[in-house]
Amino acid sequence: MRKLVACAALLVAATTVASAGEVMGKITSGSASVADAATVAAKCGGKSYPAVKTDKSGSYHLVLAETGKCTLSIAYKGQTATIDVASYDDAAQADLVLESKDGKLTARRK
Repeated sequence: MRKLVACAALLVAATTVASAGEVMGKITSGSASVADAATVAAKCGGKSYPAVKTDKSGSYHLVLAETGKCTLSIAYKGQTATIDVASYDDAAQADLVLESKDGKLTARRK
């Protein structure tokens, strides 16, 4: 009976993770990758997701518990830029370009 309950709990957990939204991509600044120097956080509705660090190639991956409109906050070199993206049941690709305009960091889709 305990094995059955444990299996059921694992199945529910796996289903929950599988139905979550994902946003991933690569971040560049100018023509170069930001490497592992940036962090990306998300806010979807009223829920905030902690920042994840980019890897050596400037890639990030966020797993979100819901789908819909989300705002990504990208921190890089002491500044922060935001951009709206959509999270879906399937993974969504959001490659971003950071630019400095009038001394302020901005983000746009590639």
